Amino acid sequence: MKYEPIAAARHDEADGLPLPRRYYAAITVWLAIAMAVLDSAIANIALPTIAHQLHAPPATSIWVINAYQLAITVLLLPLAAMGDRIGHARVYLPALGVFIAGSLACALARSLAMLIAARMFQGIGAAGIMSMNSALVRAIYPSNMLGRGMGYNALVLSVSAAIGPTLASLILSFASWPWLFAINVPLGLAAYLFGHRCLPHSGGHGRRPDYPAALLSALMLALIVFGGESFARTGSASGLGLIVGGIAFGVALVHREWSKPAPLFPLDLLRIPIFSLSIVTSVISFTAQMLAFVTIPFLLQSVMGLSVVRSGLLMTPWPLAVGCVGPWSGRLADRYPAGLLGGIGLAILAAGIFALSAMGPHPSTVAIVWRMALCGVGFGLFQSPNNRTMISVAPRQRSGAAGGMLATARLLGQTTGAVAVASGFHWLGVSASADLLRGAAAAAAVAAGISLLRLRAPCPKERAGEAVVDLG
Repeated sequence: MKYEPIAAARHDEADGLPLPRRYYAAITVWLAIAMAVLDSAIANIALPTIAHQLHAPPATSIWVINAYQLAITVLLLPLAAMGDRIGHARVYLPALGVFIAGSLACALARSLAMLIAARMFQGIGAAGIMSMNSALVRAIYPSNMLGRGMGYNALVLSVSAAIGPTLASLILSFASWPWLFAINVPLGLAAYLFGHRCLPHSGGHGRRPDYPAALLSALMLALIVFGGESFARTGSASGLGLIVGGIAFGVALVHREWSKPAPLFPLDLLRIPIFSLSIVTSVISFTAQMLAFVTIPFLLQSVMGLSVVRSGLLMTPWPLAVGCVGPWSGRLADRYPAGLLGGIGLAILAAGIFALSAMGPHPSTVAIVWRMALCGVGFGLFQSPNNRTMISVAPRQRSGAAGGMLATARLLGQTTGAVAVASGFHWLGVSASADLLRGAAAAAAVAAGISLLRLRAPCPKERAGEAVVDLG
């Protein structure tokens, strides 16, 4: 376990882009991240308005969100594998084009069916963007600045998440809902132009695509995610059956991929101890984060009686703190082990969530704000170093697979957290909000312990053109 600063990497074509091209390539990634995050937040806030104006029942209108999530869920790993096969920019730029076209189709939709179809098309583009982001960051930045690059991504993501509800409310105050999607078109075109000229256009390994594996992966993730959501919401046997079916497809996928040199489901990367520990840490930490983030509005509004507007403002310090700490923790990740930084950060997150659960019935604004900020500081200290480790320990030709697993771990964790909240409210009621937060704090503490285990895990040395460092 080394704590010395990383030695300066050799700056050749395999180790980051030269300036100023690096800046323009980074802007491409930032704009795409901002669009994907804003689009999700905006759709959630605007859904009641959309349902009312399109005369759609709430149970049906929820597919405006579900269609987008379903497309992302089933395509993350297949598109990540395609990026490794043909080149990351060759997946990223067409996906960005699909996202722009899908956004325009959403803005022009005049019925719920058309909007749902456009959202699924938009989700296909978002899956390509999300699966390639981390691989492109690795190609854009020199290896001794990779943590910094991940930190900048965390900053953009957190700020976008923080301003999403406010931006949606502002747009809806003077324009109709189609403008929520139309705003993506100029932003997307700017990102596409920057990306076409400045993104690194390296080739891939060129192996034949494995379509059966892609189908098995899509079925596995789709059935597990939507089975879990259905079971938590209704407690039905059909939801449990979907989960069992998803697990069965997963077993078949692992059996098919076990001995392949570059499997679509990256078993080769999961055999790297520090990578697999980082994946587990990520899933549990995002479970804790989402469990808390979904529970807190109910605690503030239904239990404490605060207004919707005030509750939203009181939650803002969390993503803002993540954005502020993310670049700083990214710089630390270029010098110190992610296992240590993640363990400290997740312990802080656990303390912050537990402090939220221990508030009285009438806490002051300051009491809520510092607890929210503490949670954001903890999560921000964990996120960038963890992402850096998952990307940097993989061979460069498997960067897409590593990025796909990073995004999939985040999605599975967030889904698990949301399902846990739904189950808790279904069986115990909203009054169990404090107990759910204590559960989230316990999950964060477990994730902190797993993160610290990485300090003892063997770590492969980084490849040629990259700094040699122990990333535990």
